[in-house]
Amino acid sequence: MSDNDTSKYISLILRHKPETIGITLDEHGWANVSELIAGVNKTHPLDTEILERIVAEDEKQRYSFNVDKTLIRANQGHSIPVDVELQEVAPPDILYHGTGEKYTASIEGQGLIPKSRLYVHLSGDIDTARKVGSRHGKPVIYEVKSGKMYRDGITFYRSENGVWLTKFVDAKYLERL
Repeated sequence: MSDNDTSKYISLILRHKPETIGITLDEHGWANVSELIAGVNKTHPLDTEILERIVAEDEKQRYSFNVDKTLIRANQGHSIPVDVELQEVAPPDILYHGTGEKYTASIEGQGLIPKSRLYVHLSGDIDTARKVGSRHGKPVIYEVKSGKMYRDGITFYRSENGVWLTKFVDAKYLERL
């Protein structure tokens, strides 16, 4: 089993289903590293060395350790209610959202909604948005007028790994590229 398979399993646990391995997350999404390793190790090979490598090498920087590496959490993407202590940040004037062509009618009608997640995820550049969109079929990129949204009172956050987050993007702030 590859580190990638193990990373996907850890992502499932830390973002959606900690109960799968019998652990709980605190209110800020932190899990005890020893408990995580013990639980994951029942089905996927994991030790401290592998976990530290997965965190360090994850191209999307999905995870963070606390200072002494006794706790770990997913940086964003949760479907369970946690407060990952995001700081409100003024966004750049333009952000991007990548999606699959099959979702465009819904997006153009009702805007971007978080669906099962806590936030809508936005990218700072077109290439990243295109990669995200490609995971959902033929990619479509939307330009998000984030500066205007912010001036209109909409709150934005930026996660540890640089993903921009907001609760909702009204269709009036979107332009299909």
